[in-house]
Amino acid sequence: MQTQPPLDQIPPHVVALDDYEALARTRLDDNAWIYLNGGAADGITIRNNRGALDSISLVPRVLRDMKAGSTSLTLLGLQLAHPVLLAPVAYQALFHRDGELATAMAAAATDALMIVSTQASHTLESVAQAGEGAPQWFQLYIHADRDVTLELVRRAEAAQYRAIVLTVDAPVNGIRYAEQRAGFRLPPHVRAANMEGLDSRPSPNGHGHPVFDVAMRGAPTWADVEWLRQITALPIVLKGILSVEDARLAASSGADAIIVSNHGGRTLDTLVPTAYQLPYIADAMEGRIPILVDGGIRRGTDIVKARALGAQAVMIGRAYIFALASAGALGVAHAVKLLVDELAVSMALVGARRLEDIVRDHVIVPHD
Repeated sequence: MQTQPPLDQIPPHVVALDDYEALARTRLDDNAWIYLNGGAADGITIRNNRGALDSISLVPRVLRDMKAGSTSLTLLGLQLAHPVLLAPVAYQALFHRDGELATAMAAAATDALMIVSTQASHTLESVAQAGEGAPQWFQLYIHADRDVTLELVRRAEAAQYRAIVLTVDAPVNGIRYAEQRAGFRLPPHVRAANMEGLDSRPSPNGHGHPVFDVAMRGAPTWADVEWLRQITALPIVLKGILSVEDARLAASSGADAIIVSNHGGRTLDTLVPTAYQLPYIADAMEGRIPILVDGGIRRGTDIVKARALGAQAVMIGRAYIFALASAGALGVAHAVKLLVDELAVSMALVGARRLEDIVRDHVIVPHD
């Protein structure tokens, strides 16, 4: 939880997203900090996500006409002012008293598409209301009880969410040493508000292996993606794709877009960095469906690199939660603005007037 009240103005030294990390640490207790900043096992995936982005070099074009430039794009029928999306992050009341409500207000103020977690600490309906009509997507897990999944989808439809983001890379929780060592527990007043009154846990009477026969009993398969396609007309986005073949299967199973993601390093350690895997997936997909990416995005240049490697848009997670913990809705809005402003400057300096002008020749990847 917060150990100090959130700031009501942004300190002048906060000029980049990374500046919010230290500020957030001074305002969160150890329990909340471990949950936010930790990852699976030794945290290698987290470090490598950032390292991969840093290792990719930009190759600018010069003396180009940059008049009437824009960061705007169209994504699954939505006209967006920029390609920065706010990734689903659970239990945001751990980091700020208003949690997802503050994030929704900031997203609306900055034209940032917010993806609301199933495990949000406020109901999907109240978060939609806080967003004041701004488009939002709803993140979903396929639950062991498919009726629970169906109910969540129907609620999202009724609340006017514009897409379902199905997380596919976390059928069981990853092993997180830091949380185990710290004895992490959710505070009593922080809960998964959307799941109250719903019990989708596998029956404790399962026999056999505790992972494969109990925890994974009822875990989703590709057939469930096809089932989801049948029960909703909303666009379906699969989050957690790293394999080229899985990207192909996603498109053939009815997904409208995919998110190249390793879950921010929170599920399995030593996964391939998303920036390195992105171009292989983009080449294989040949534009069949939009591709988004997350994993260590912190700078405008990161977005240019992601676009050059085949992503239409990027998602940030920890970066905006650091800002939320520091200064609530004001912090999140400022974080988005910093990133979008950096994107515009980066585009100008690489000679890309529009996002569509960013091409593979704008980057050099070390292992190419």
